[in-house]
Amino acid sequence: MVIKQVNLETVCGVTSTLPQNTKAEVAFAGKSNVGKSSLINGLLNRKALARTSAQPGKTQTINFYNVNDALYLVDLPGYGYAKVAQSEKEKWGKLIERYLHGSAVLKAVFLLIDIRHEPGANDRIMYDWICANGFEPIIIATKLDKIKRSQVQKHIKAIRQGLNVRPGTQILPFSASTKQGREEIWQVIESLCMEPEEETCGGE
Repeated sequence: MVIKQVNLETVCGVTSTLPQNTKAEVAFAGKSNVGKSSLINGLLNRKALARTSAQPGKTQTINFYNVNDALYLVDLPGYGYAKVAQSEKEKWGKLIERYLHGSAVLKAVFLLIDIRHEPGANDRIMYDWICANGFEPIIIATKLDKIKRSQVQKHIKAIRQGLNVRPGTQILPFSASTKQGREEIWQVIESLCMEPEEETCGGE
């Protein structure tokens, strides 16, 4: 994907009306410190479009990034940050659920997992919850540069087993520092979003 134009088009909080976009969307979910903003910046070749922070839990809204006026990358609120009140977490959960059920053009949900660690309870809950909402998450294993190349497959296997993923689930390793995995992720996004019009619309 050649990035010609990107803009943060819509920001939705818990009381916002979600946009009725007509172009394809792919959404990104992940724990608060898993590197979601860094991934989005890396995919879009921007340094600070998605705000990164030393303080986890900064993304409290759903952010819609318009890419080339052709598709949207959708940044969902991070989960699992202990210092956020339970009532706030529940509001974010309802916001995400409203989006997953309300978007007519959402093609896939990518779930980010830190490749260095086995998935935690919050990761497993999120994976199962996304599945329960009708999507089969594609896993992005972040922070690839933090482990040795010889350890990659072992860690991917641990993610696969830790989440008890469905057969055929893709796990895509990615490093925000080296951009390794960027092209593979874009290939998946393009295969989902750039279908012929008649296929996208179910043959109508």
